[in-house]
Amino acid sequence: MLKRNIYFDFGYLIVLSATFGAVMTLGAIVAPVIFHSDAYTVGMMLDHYNMGIIMGEIFRRFGYVAYFCITYIAIYEAFMYETGERDKIVFVSASFAIFSGLMYASVYIPRILQMQSAGAEATRSDTFANLHAASEIDFKIFALSLLVLFIRRLMLLRRA
Repeated sequence: MLKRNIYFDFGYLIVLSATFGAVMTLGAIVAPVIFHSDAYTVGMMLDHYNMGIIMGEIFRRFGYVAYFCITYIAIYEAFMYETGERDKIVFVSASFAIFSGLMYASVYIPRILQMQSAGAEATRSDTFANLHAASEIDFKIFALSLLVLFIRRLMLLRRA
């Protein structure tokens, strides 16, 4: 039987909380500041398209964080499954975190960047608006699933 390692558990909680913190920071702080940069800059005006280019690059880089977190979730939860620690809430929230994180990092970000590279006109289309709206919903699902997974794993570790 496989043996648990407290550092593996602690690392898991750190990765979940750090990724959740990054999601919250990007959504609640970075995006509003970038898209309202005209209120903070004097004489240097960016149009909405260029603000989107900056945000696209930030989210592209965040994709690497998401991939790391998704990988850690998959490995950790597979290990916990093998040791017999199964929980429905953990399974559902981990599945949502993995699925929504993969959708965001491997589908939404690349497609948004592809449309941005086609020019400002492409970003004014209904297709882009719908894609962006769907990515925002997916990002919120990712955040919520990370939070639920963190809280539930913390509760289960406290019992152990």
